[in-house]
Amino acid sequence: MIRKFAGLLAIVATLSLTGCGYNDLQRQDEGIKAAWSEVLNQYQRRADLVPNLVNTVKGYAAQEERVLTEVTNARASVGSIKATPELINDPAAFQKFIQAQNQLQGALSRLLLVTENYPQLKSDALFRDLTAQLEGTENRIAVARNRYIKSVQEYNTTVRQFPTNLTAMVFKMDVKPNLTVDNEAAITAPPKVDFNKAPAAAAPGAAPAAGSAPTTAPAPAAGPASKSAPPAAGDAAGELMKKGY
Repeated sequence: MIRKFAGLLAIVATLSLTGCGYNDLQRQDEGIKAAWSEVLNQYQRRADLVPNLVNTVKGYAAQEERVLTEVTNARASVGSIKATPELINDPAAFQKFIQAQNQLQGALSRLLLVTENYPQLKSDALFRDLTAQLEGTENRIAVARNRYIKSVQEYNTTVRQFPTNLTAMVFKMDVKPNLTVDNEAAITAPPKVDFNKAPAAAAPGAAPAAGSAPTTAPAPAAGPASKSAPPAAGDAAGELMKKGY
């Protein structure tokens, strides 16, 4: 009798948990962990490329000490934060970690911009290989971040919806922090257009603008008649009469 009651209670509990969204919350939580692990994996891959990239650039552009130092410090800042799956449960630590990653990305972008001034560096086989790996890693990071964003969006929606929000409160399943664009304000700002600026003065000797009428050259002044000009009609008739025609 007790066993039957326990079995019936287990069935009722299972149906209750299924109906209240508990299983969905667990499934989505595991999806977030998997997506976050892939983000961490790609971030680590990028951090591993930094030392070799810095050393290669230093061999050709040692005078770019400021940019090289920025990259090295940003990489050290990333390494000082312990990247674990538990980061997604601590919004403050999560935000600090993402800021460090954004700083590293910005420092690497400035480093690659500086290398445009060194053709010999750009032709180095190791440098080309490292930059190709870095570009591929940045693409993988973007894909992994996108998957994480979608996983968190689905989970947070379930946590806030009724009646699954009651289940989330009972089991203390809070919303997860999501990824955002670091320079969102700069990206969303409308471009500034100023129509009040005076047009630049034309340079001396510049060609006339299209559509303007060409300047007509002045006609040459009339000079004395040429001696070889043909005689007038009246003079020709007088000559014929003198000859008896």
